[in-house]
Amino acid sequence: MAFDLVQYFAEQIETQKPELLPQHSTEDKRRHISEINALTLGELISQWRSNDKKVYQEITSPDELYIQEVARHLTTSKENLSSLARPELEAVTAEIFRLQLTELKQLHDTGNHSLQSINELLIGQIEHLSGQANDWVWSTNKLSELKGSKTIPQDELSLEESMKEFNQMVSQHTHQEQEDAAPAIPVWSKIVEPVIALAILWVLASAACNIFA
Repeated sequence: MAFDLVQYFAEQIETQKPELLPQHSTEDKRRHISEINALTLGELISQWRSNDKKVYQEITSPDELYIQEVARHLTTSKENLSSLARPELEAVTAEIFRLQLTELKQLHDTGNHSLQSINELLIGQIEHLSGQANDWVWSTNKLSELKGSKTIPQDELSLEESMKEFNQMVSQHTHQEQEDAAPAIPVWSKIVEPVIALAILWVLASAACNIFA
């Protein structure tokens, strides 16, 4: 399995870029950064698939114009459903993409990587990206194979759904108890019932005969 760049970049962004999205709550900030981290890394993978030599050149010699072009392309896409305002989204996207390229260059230089080894590293990130973002991210960066990979954890069930399931369980349990508590009818009683009925009819018939005799 390839080295997890998704988590590595997330840690580096938190350490190196604490000033990003200062007006947002900690929870919202992490959610936005996680989305953009997946968005830009996925875009890099998609571009690598189209022209690996060009992207390899951008990794080994990061260019500011390229960074701005990618950020603008992602933020102006009709598929991008981020709740951030466009100017803010584009600025943060550029910052995160710039950091990713810088970190990749450092990994490349210190690890003596080649185009082939960077290819294995980047393509290997698809497994790590799976489940990390909503489908609009994968529609925007064209990693369509990751659509539907994010699942809703069981503990995120709504209170209403949980109460509904609880009430159904209680109802079924109560119904079962009522069935168990119902008195059992002995088998012999079903045999004796017709005999008793015949005896009653015989008594009534005899009484009628005596009356009209």
